[in-house]
Amino acid sequence: MSLIKSERTIIMSMWGKISTQADAIGTEALERLFTGYPETKTYFPHFDLHPGSAQLRVHSSKVVAAVGDAVKSIDNIAGALFKLSELHAYLLSHCLLVTVASHFPADFNADAHAAWDKFLSIISNVLTEKYR
Repeated sequence: MSLIKSERTIIMSMWGKISTQADAIGTEALERLFTGYPETKTYFPHFDLHPGSAQLRVHSSKVVAAVGDAVKSIDNIAGALFKLSELHAYLLSHCLLVTVASHFPADFNADAHAAWDKFLSIISNVLTEKYR
């Protein structure tokens, strides 16, 4: 799967806005992950997973930074995502998609939704290849 030029433009354009709120969006996305899929908490037994905890914020900043690396390296997503390989990619991608949509409703039209869904699916595929 690969992104077409118009999808790349959407991703890069919206990333400019998302990156200004990266900490809040990342923390909210992880909170959604742990709330919506509580079984994922078992992979973080040493973390304080309460909403807004310092450990959650630190980890979410790493996640969002890795997504930012994927945006910057949109032609080599696999190489850019080396750091994120152990996350539950599909669930996290869904939570990130919902979070971005809630923060940028005016920008999140059908084309943006499709482009981001495709981009995050590529990220998920790259991250899960190691387990196949």
